[in-house]
Amino acid sequence: MNDYLQTPVIRELKLDEIPNGTMQRFYFHIVSDGMGMPVYVPVIVAKGKKEGPVLGLTAAVHGNELNGIPVIQRLFKELDVNTMSGTVIGVPVANVPSLLRRTRRFLDGNDLNHLMPGKENGNVSQIYAWRLMDRIIKHFNYLIDLHTASLGRVNSYYVRADMINPTTRQLALLQNPQIILHNPPSDGTLRGAANELGIHAITLEVGNPSRFQRGMIRDGLTGIHNVLHYLGITPSMLETDQEQPVICKNSYWIYSDKGGFLTVLPEPATFVKKGEPIAQLLNVFGDLITEYLAPEDGIIIGKEVNPVNQTGGRMLHLGLLGEP
Repeated sequence: MNDYLQTPVIRELKLDEIPNGTMQRFYFHIVSDGMGMPVYVPVIVAKGKKEGPVLGLTAAVHGNELNGIPVIQRLFKELDVNTMSGTVIGVPVANVPSLLRRTRRFLDGNDLNHLMPGKENGNVSQIYAWRLMDRIIKHFNYLIDLHTASLGRVNSYYVRADMINPTTRQLALLQNPQIILHNPPSDGTLRGAANELGIHAITLEVGNPSRFQRGMIRDGLTGIHNVLHYLGITPSMLETDQEQPVICKNSYWIYSDKGGFLTVLPEPATFVKKGEPIAQLLNVFGDLITEYLAPEDGIIIGKEVNPVNQTGGRMLHLGLLGEP
């Protein structure tokens, strides 16, 4: 029988009704489309034989951010519910309509990660966000939200976390990232909305959009296994990196003040010094218009790779070193 037909459809996740020592898959009927057909969000629940905390994993909140999907898929193939103390809930595709359209934003043009927790009686994107939060996310004690760079950009392997909070700090360090950016939960993000519910949450930036990257996927999987060990959910061993992550107290994007063909010079996760060349802008004839210099010392968190850059376009995401 088709796996689609065998998978139960739910409208609310009821963890208490799932037996201990089982792994189950569901289609969560979150909304209906313009033809009245159901839109299903896939959910996987691994509930250990013993009680313990609930770790939630979400991916593809933006529809073109794909690396987190195989991270969650592979993790659940490696979990053994017989040795687990607690529950792991995976949402491999949170933003189903945008994934199918291969776009970052939701159907109505809104960024789903800028309007959390949504509204129960709001517009198209607000209702979708509210039901995701109210019927799935609220069950988590801890959350790792998996993202990638935006279209036309590349990222280092880095974490956004509130580094003043001891728990989220530890969750961030366990990812073995290249960079950790101190970033208190902001209004509108899934991480921020989860924090408002008392859920310890971090954002893990796993590489680049619209592709699967083996190395990034492997690193993301390792970090989550580390968290499972830290929370006592699984007996897996910690796998640490000899190189300590670079911690940034804050960051900002550098924008172009002219339009043209852009080349950003330094690669992600490399250091730059104040006054060092970081980008060049050419006109349509190939003449150098402007060379941009680093305004201060820092590390490259991410950068633009699309050469076509209008006035005010993003060029480089600069992290400033230091503890918050």
